[in-house]
Amino acid sequence: MDYENLAAKFGTPLFIYDFDEISEKYLALKKSFGGKKSLVCFAVKANSNLSILKLLANLGAGFDCVSFNEVRRALKAGADRYKVIYSGVGKTDEELENALNADILYINVESDAELKRLEEIAKNLGKIARISIRVNPNIDPKTHPYISTGLSENKFGVSIDSARAMYLWAKKSEFLNPVGIHFHIGSQLTDISPIFEAAEVVSNFMRELRAAEIEIKFFDVGGGIGITYKDEQNVDLYEYAQGILRALRGQDATIVCEPGRFLVGNSGVFLTKVLYEKMNENKRFVVIDGAMNDVIRPSLYGAFHEILALKNGEKSKCDVVGPICESGDFLGKDIELPPLKNGDLLLVKSVGAYCMSMASNYNSRLKPAEIALEKGKIRLIRKREKFDDIIANEIEFL
Repeated sequence: MDYENLAAKFGTPLFIYDFDEISEKYLALKKSFGGKKSLVCFAVKANSNLSILKLLANLGAGFDCVSFNEVRRALKAGADRYKVIYSGVGKTDEELENALNADILYINVESDAELKRLEEIAKNLGKIARISIRVNPNIDPKTHPYISTGLSENKFGVSIDSARAMYLWAKKSEFLNPVGIHFHIGSQLTDISPIFEAAEVVSNFMRELRAAEIEIKFFDVGGGIGITYKDEQNVDLYEYAQGILRALRGQDATIVCEPGRFLVGNSGVFLTKVLYEKMNENKRFVVIDGAMNDVIRPSLYGAFHEILALKNGEKSKCDVVGPICESGDFLGKDIELPPLKNGDLLLVKSVGAYCMSMASNYNSRLKPAEIALEKGKIRLIRKREKFDDIIANEIEFL
């Protein structure tokens, strides 16, 4: 890849996505379930660029959305509305109304209070709400605490006892139709045994619901499949699918999974330019034009992203830092890099997930451009922001 040419043409910092890799990952995951009924729903929060959503919609993917604006994005990109799921802990009345009017596959309910509110809204609209209930199986996902979601101490979902009462309520309601059951225990899972453990718990609960004549059609196992940032072990997709199928043991339901990071994480690289080097006593810093507002994961989670220089030389340790006025503005610490000067390029790997989607305008910085590589062609899929873009909603108040 001619990164020098890309930098000259599109500027830096720059996000670059390999669309062929995204397609391969989606097709491999879909294939792992063989002839069994399955729906692979991309977790839009991982990367909500419309061109990525369109690519996946064209492949037949569904979409897991955690705001109604994400639902809008998926539909605008060409998603089949019956492959769109609306999740999230805090949905407003307006969002629930919009979801019902959009007639999507189902709404994932996260609390008894939300269930009752949704029922009231559906009644007022004269509609029947298709729902799934997010069950918290209280399984330790063995991942970073900020991306753990399946323990009782987390804000997500309800206990099985609470879910049982909610399903019975929904069964009796004229305005609720319980069609699914859902769990998601955490993200960046490279040991997938906790997913199987959770699937067993929730599958047994689903059998109980069916015995009570609550016909669950969708068994939603959430997402969480991890990727390789450094030296993590890749998940065996066949083993992943077989573990879930074993948990179902013959129950007739469509398996729904919600990968985000798995599909796009390793597809993305971040191209950034060196501004200069500096030494504070014995500490070496490489200052770049990218920053924590572009790639926040190292600052937020202490996450590791491999950083490579596009030149050779004897390497020494340095911190790769950005221009933002925060000590937490770094993309890597103690990274081995050769001597660098103004204009040299660095490549930050595995940034396809939770980077651009979490980017901000902190310090009034402009969000980078995004480009796609697909079948040997390069195209711009998001323009670089301009100053007028970020002040557009403020001008009229001057």
